[in-house]
Amino acid sequence: MIIETLQTARRDEMIDITRKVASIVAREGIQNGFAVVYCPHTTAGITIQENADPDVKHDILMRLNEVYPWEHPKYRHAEGNTASHLKALTTGTSQTILINGGKLALGTWQGIYFCEFDGPRTRHYHVKLIEG
Repeated sequence: MIIETLQTARRDEMIDITRKVASIVAREGIQNGFAVVYCPHTTAGITIQENADPDVKHDILMRLNEVYPWEHPKYRHAEGNTASHLKALTTGTSQTILINGGKLALGTWQGIYFCEFDGPRTRHYHVKLIEG
């Protein structure tokens, strides 16, 4: 398993990690199998989404903020970051990507994103490659 570190810059952001994951696949020489990308944080997540138009990230984060506002009179979590937990619940903690011919089998417009919802922070994500 490979553990990667990244530094986030804002409370909410989506960081494209596709090239990094692809470089891990290439470096390890996996021709066919799976790459599992996992986030070990409760206030961040991993998703696959369009990576051509930056407005997509804007729109996703905008709607998540509307659905899960940072402050709500009924939130009870003492740390005050309930919205970040709800956003992470929505995106999920991991994605599994097929590897075919040594490359990630992503669609033309797809990218892998680390989603920060409680930043800025130093974060980690894990990549597990499974050959087969």
